[in-house]
Amino acid sequence: MSRPPVKRSLTLRGHRTSVSLEDEFWRAFREIAQARGLPINVLAADIDAQRDPETGLASAIRVYVLNWYRQGQ
Repeated sequence: MSRPPVKRSLTLRGHRTSVSLEDEFWRAFREIAQARGLPINVLAADIDAQRDPETGLASAIRVYVLNWYRQGQ
């Protein structure tokens, strides 16, 4: 079973922010960024720009990771 989410720092378009993600989601998120050839901050900024304002960034990242693996990327 997963440990509680851990707060991690990101820089989105020059602004520091943090997200709380479980280790498994963080590792998968880093793997996706690497597979896409993107720095993790760039991928996070892309997700942030596309998310619904009512959805938190951490939730948007989790859904992105889930969809990536569902699509067999």
